[in-house]
Amino acid sequence: MNLEVCLAGATGWAGSELARAMAQAHDLALVAAVSRRHAGQDLGEALGDGPFGCPVFASANEALAQRCDVFVEYTGVAAAKANVLAALEHGAHVVVGSSGLSDEDYAQIDALARSKGLGVLACGNFALTVVLLQKFAEMAARYIPQWEIIDYAHDGKRDAPSGTARELASRLGRVQAPQPTVPLEQTAGVREARGATLAGSQVHSIRLPGFVISAEVIFGMPDQKLTLRHDAGGSALPYVDGALLAVRKVPTLVGLHRGLDRVLDL
Repeated sequence: MNLEVCLAGATGWAGSELARAMAQAHDLALVAAVSRRHAGQDLGEALGDGPFGCPVFASANEALAQRCDVFVEYTGVAAAKANVLAALEHGAHVVVGSSGLSDEDYAQIDALARSKGLGVLACGNFALTVVLLQKFAEMAARYIPQWEIIDYAHDGKRDAPSGTARELASRLGRVQAPQPTVPLEQTAGVREARGATLAGSQVHSIRLPGFVISAEVIFGMPDQKLTLRHDAGGSALPYVDGALLAVRKVPTLVGLHRGLDRVLDL
């Protein structure tokens, strides 16, 4: 039986590529989509393709009137939390591709998902290369006690840090707390110059034209350093395969799980 999917943010940069891939998948059925600008249209026609047989709604609440097994949240931070909670209340498993949700948001989502016996898979980035960056960084943090994260994105990205950087900081914080030589409270000058503290890590977000999305973590030891970095291109295609995998695997989960590696054999 096909998994029935509702896709929020279906006409966006990443959502549109994911929608096209879902429309071609033999085991997935797009039953509803969310896009305020294209409400009332067929999703395929809104994307400039042939009809998909998938209606577009202006809000998640309207779209969720159509039964679905999995709700994919690919909108912006302003709507993401409310959409995820609404999907769980409607009995759908959830894949979160939107960035900007806080640890407190995820704690609330986890509590609701567990009470409903549903799974939520939240991925700051669906690209396999990012999954590997996260795993390599966790390995390094076991042996190197000092690191900082740099989060690069285009000038139009509002949320900071990015979901990728948030997830990376959260993972490293679970390995151990960084041990800076000079404690942050002893900083001389402008404290903000040391970046924001997120899950114990110092994170610096750069928003400039010319960047797409990149994440870099720098580990330092006396007379040596290790730099791990991921750079995204201009296409959304690297995220499609990972997102499809997340949609197929999330019904096997209960509660919140962060990171695509939770459903990979790594």
